[in-house]
Amino acid sequence: MNAGGDQDGTSVPDDVWERFLRESVDGVADAPKEPSARARLVTERLRDEPAGSGGWRTHTQPPPRRKKGRYVVGLLAAAALLVVAFDPWRMIGSSDGDGPSGPPLAQESARPDGAPPVEPAGRPTLDQPFKGSPAARWADGTAGITVPAARATGWMSTAQVEKALRQTRDFLAASNLDPAVLAGERPTKAIALINPHQRDVKDFLAAAFRTPTAENDPLLLFSRFDTTHARVVGDVVRTRGRITYGEGASGALRVTTDVTYVYPVVRAAAAGGGDEIVRTIARREVVMDWHDPSKVVTAPGTFSLVSYKVDMTNGGCDTHTGYFTPEFGEGSHATGTAGDATVDPYDRSTSMDEGPESADDGCRTATRS
Repeated sequence: MNAGGDQDGTSVPDDVWERFLRESVDGVADAPKEPSARARLVTERLRDEPAGSGGWRTHTQPPPRRKKGRYVVGLLAAAALLVVAFDPWRMIGSSDGDGPSGPPLAQESARPDGAPPVEPAGRPTLDQPFKGSPAARWADGTAGITVPAARATGWMSTAQVEKALRQTRDFLAASNLDPAVLAGERPTKAIALINPHQRDVKDFLAAAFRTPTAENDPLLLFSRFDTTHARVVGDVVRTRGRITYGEGASGALRVTTDVTYVYPVVRAAAAGGGDEIVRTIARREVVMDWHDPSKVVTAPGTFSLVSYKVDMTNGGCDTHTGYFTPEFGEGSHATGTAGDATVDPYDRSTSMDEGPESADDGCRTATRS
């Protein structure tokens, strides 16, 4: 795109460009407003320390960036896009007989008061990949994501809200549970649900899949593994979290999702194979607006991203490849040591903005996997 905002190489007359700038500030009567699609990129990545070092360490973005966030403004254009509703992902996960210390947990209806209790010690196995983890009592796939009852909100009727919530869950499944995406494929079904006219989001996605960097990384929105390095064990991904909603600006339906995903993985054959199981954990918070098209330019069946952030446990530290890169070995099973600034990746009792600050190089120690 050139300095004038063109993508086809043609120039914009000065009077047209000046009118565009003026109307961008003053507005045009009866014209739909463009949403301020703010994408805040916050990532905390945890990885194993070398064997015997006593824990995992989490890499956070530099404090100024993490506190201030990164903001983008979507430049929208009128268009139409039909998105077919789908919900195929409940097939991901069936009972694996982990034998947890208690019965399966009920769905999460509100933020919990504290961290889940410690499960009986035990290393995961191919037959029991969640052994020793709170996820042993969590639900499989989308069954672990609480979807609230629909009610008329903002510009949407009860039926419209119900559909938007269903499509929101579809986005989460297509982003974090789709076996093809977990195996490294491009998340086309998930991307199809994002307003294609949020120009900065579109540019972010293009850059992230072309040349991943710390700021442009597919892992900020999608869970993917490089199958030459590691692969997910079986077809079970454990989840816990919830979807909430309310009225946003301009009468939009604002939906907030806060979900933790637990992936048991083994080394790929190309990386030596074996039956050692480690777990990669990703907690994601994605906020989106379903806009009234009479007030805000949007594409039918899509939402505008408001913000998105992720905490990653054993997903890689400073390895901006666009894939989770879990580490294996004794360090991957160690717990935090005394005196460390620790974090519990299963603790959902606080928001993702309330975690402890790092005191050293942006890393913290995870107390369990």
